[in-house]
Amino acid sequence: MLIKRKARDTAATGRLSQIAATLSARPLDRRSFLGAAGLGVGGLAAIGTMGVGMTRRVEAQGFDDPSQPIEVRTNICTHCSVGCTVKAEVQNGVWVGQEPGYNSPINRGTHCAKGASVREVVHGARRIKYPMKKVGGEWQRISWEQAMDEIAEKMTEIRGRSGADSVYMLGSAKFSNEGAYLFRKFAAFWGTNNVDHQARICHSTTVAGVANTWGYGAQTNSYNDIRNAKTVIVMGSNAAEAHPVSMQHILEGKETQRANVIVIDPRFTRTAAHATEFIRFRPGTDIAVIHGMLWHIFENGWEDRDYIAQRVYGMDQVREVVRAYPPDVVENITGIPGDTLKRVAETFAKERPSTFIWCMGGTQHTVGTANVRAYNILLLATGNVGGEGSGANIFRGHCNVQGATDFGLDMGNLPLYYGLGAGAWQHWSRVWDVPYDYFVSRFDAVPAKGGREARTPTQNMEVPGITSTRWFDAVTIDAEDIDQQDNIKAMIVFGHGGNTVPRMQDAQRGMDALDLLVVADPHPTTFAALHSRTDNTYLLPICTQFETSGSRTASNRSIQWGERVVEPIFESDSDYSVIHALSTRLGFADEMFKNFDMVQGKFGMEPTPESIMQEINRGGWSTGYTGQSPERLKAHIANQQHFDLITLRAGPDAPEEVRGDYYGLPWPCWGTPELRHPGTHILYNTNLAPMDGGGAFRPRFGLEYEGETLLAEGSWPLGSEIEDGYPEFTYALLEQLGWDTDLTPAELAVIRDIGASDPEKIATVSWSTDLSGGIQRVALQHGCVPFGNGKARAVAWNLPDPVPVHREPIYTNRPELVSNYPTNDDRRQQRMPNIGKVVQQDVVDRNVSTDFPLILTSGRLVEYEGGGEETRSNPWLAELQQDMFVEVNPADATARGIVDGGWVWVTGPEGGSKARVKAMITERVAAGVAFMPFHFAGWFQGEDQRGNYPAGTDPIVLGESVNVITTYGYDPVTGMHEGKVTLCQIAAA
Repeated sequence: MLIKRKARDTAATGRLSQIAATLSARPLDRRSFLGAAGLGVGGLAAIGTMGVGMTRRVEAQGFDDPSQPIEVRTNICTHCSVGCTVKAEVQNGVWVGQEPGYNSPINRGTHCAKGASVREVVHGARRIKYPMKKVGGEWQRISWEQAMDEIAEKMTEIRGRSGADSVYMLGSAKFSNEGAYLFRKFAAFWGTNNVDHQARICHSTTVAGVANTWGYGAQTNSYNDIRNAKTVIVMGSNAAEAHPVSMQHILEGKETQRANVIVIDPRFTRTAAHATEFIRFRPGTDIAVIHGMLWHIFENGWEDRDYIAQRVYGMDQVREVVRAYPPDVVENITGIPGDTLKRVAETFAKERPSTFIWCMGGTQHTVGTANVRAYNILLLATGNVGGEGSGANIFRGHCNVQGATDFGLDMGNLPLYYGLGAGAWQHWSRVWDVPYDYFVSRFDAVPAKGGREARTPTQNMEVPGITSTRWFDAVTIDAEDIDQQDNIKAMIVFGHGGNTVPRMQDAQRGMDALDLLVVADPHPTTFAALHSRTDNTYLLPICTQFETSGSRTASNRSIQWGERVVEPIFESDSDYSVIHALSTRLGFADEMFKNFDMVQGKFGMEPTPESIMQEINRGGWSTGYTGQSPERLKAHIANQQHFDLITLRAGPDAPEEVRGDYYGLPWPCWGTPELRHPGTHILYNTNLAPMDGGGAFRPRFGLEYEGETLLAEGSWPLGSEIEDGYPEFTYALLEQLGWDTDLTPAELAVIRDIGASDPEKIATVSWSTDLSGGIQRVALQHGCVPFGNGKARAVAWNLPDPVPVHREPIYTNRPELVSNYPTNDDRRQQRMPNIGKVVQQDVVDRNVSTDFPLILTSGRLVEYEGGGEETRSNPWLAELQQDMFVEVNPADATARGIVDGGWVWVTGPEGGSKARVKAMITERVAAGVAFMPFHFAGWFQGEDQRGNYPAGTDPIVLGESVNVITTYGYDPVTGMHEGKVTLCQIAAA
């Protein structure tokens, strides 16, 4: 693995370098390179044996003016959530070269295929180059001024007849933190909670499951800390393809710790190929697998009883539920023999520390939240949360999906998980310096419908919005069935693909029915092509995150500042500028942007990302986004070489501005920037003092339940002056402890102002609403965690299944199991009915599995990202994977007369859905199971959609989307779709 690059002036110039130099003056593809170089298979094999010093980057001859200096600018890869540093070489305003960040403790000089080609994201010829709109079915070029005027006018018209909720705001994990925050703020000023982003379809169930267990819905440890683990279970994650650079940490931990790496997956993935053990199971049966392990753990007394007694509520109730999952039952449900699970359970419980890794294989289910809760319970039962090498290592999908989630691009939250209650709105009203009543005035009143009571604007602003998984249902459903004034009439889409959720036929119908569709993105997405719209459709060329500055948050909660590499190219503009332009025309820019430093952008005024982050710092107390000032974040990027690879901490020899910090100041980073909290590398770690990055479980569920305490017993962070559990810190608690005298006069004045000088209200001002930071500072001064010291919940009484239980997928291949393990009951959620129970019963009654006998699951490829429009437009990546395909087991292929590489039809059980793709015959999937990647679009049920893209913007590689085949099914807590298990049939085309 490369760890250091030799200086160019001393790099060896071997035969390949000489060949490259002679060829660099003319266009070159792979075949012409191999031919000119005289290299065949044997020659390529020889290249693989060469040392680091024998290769160097090809320098273009006669292209750059050597008199112009080269500047190196630092940014973050815009693909997965690992957070790899990109070093961009810029000459005369042009991005001419790229290197990975050799000093980054996260990627330490490595890139995957996507990261190595990100320069093409900026300079790619297939980007949207100027604003466009459809007129009579044809794309026409327009100016930014015309686009902003017409979009704002149409939004206002729709609001006037259908209400603010009729405009749906779909954001993106491709936003910077500052862009995500600004977009959520925009939705608040517009007056709707109908705002969402990619986390809905990747880790919304993780956030709900983890937050409802121990406090925060995020990764507890880090990629780097996996090196400390003795046992690693990977379930529902294919890190080798989805998060390639993360594998260096897993594999080096495997070597240095002689760690057990156990992959539990329906498919033999590239990650499984690196495991010490691979265990295959039937898709959709995660909870039964985990309960099967817990059965052995409880049966043999392998649980960590002291840890449970001190830090966990409700494990005895879990023990009772798990009794129903003995080995024979679990093998019948999952296909895993009992002795296999016993071995894995014993290893996980005894060979500690142990960590559990998951990704979308575990989350995209109707029981996604329950799956996550089961994983968490396994960690708690074995005492594997809150220490090095342990914890929940949650691999999130996009480059800033963690940050975009943190900043409230979520139909159920304001920024930083403040919820939608009156107290949350009042908090952000104070931060934004706008009266609370102003926001009330912006929201719709909702009439009584279908026997449901009417809602006032005040009530409506506290009701979660519609999820990105079902926006199209909200367009086409009977207006009487939707819990808002009217159906969705307009979509404003920033950076999100339209091929990312199931039921694409319904999505197409939804797009066709909209009165307005706006797609703001560097590349046209499926939202721009999968419809028959003729008018009121706009494409806005947004610049990439390499053409603007701002921060992004990796999966491990580390925040990294990316500097602008080049000015926005073509006629693209930044998210910041476009949101400001729309706000101006909609009449609330003066209030929304008054706290920001405004500068001249390419086409208009825009706020600086530094001033946006400073406003975040003023309001982000609940999650600890207050200590990461732009100055501190920039210092971390500038001093990457001083941070330890494993602990992520800067040592005593580091410059004073970063000394003692954890890299990226991972949240929570308590208090004001001046307090210099180092950030929190490992959540809930009682082995460190809170001011040193330590913590405890957050008691966010009350102080007791059914007569049993929810506060920790006999456990506290190192150095705490309260040596027991304690509740969250409020001004009243400070008074009770006599610590209120530690507040400064300025801090006390802010607290009194928030409490409006009412003693009862002042008493309730808390660590999360005190804008002075004084309550947090005083708690930390006394060695306490501001949010308290509680127990994690093995029983979450507010969820549909307080203790997870196995429930069959809606489209199950085992209909005989449904009577014992039915899906959750139908209910209304996120403003619409969820009828999963009805659908599942219909599947059983019609015996759908007879006609559709194969289980279909989906996942990632290393070459592409997300919906794929960006990466399939990159020529270096497009060459690597040119066809959409389905993996078929040899037995299933033989039975159907399917040949490897041949065209097949994959048909689904809903609406006559079908997809024409190539067959890959492989034993990676078991008999009865098929796999398709989810990055493709541009073909729709056998029809080429290339002509629907504006000329010159169509992706290089098109293909059918797996989500044409995937089916109905939604998690009852979050609305997450069931993308990882449905039924299909496959036949030769």
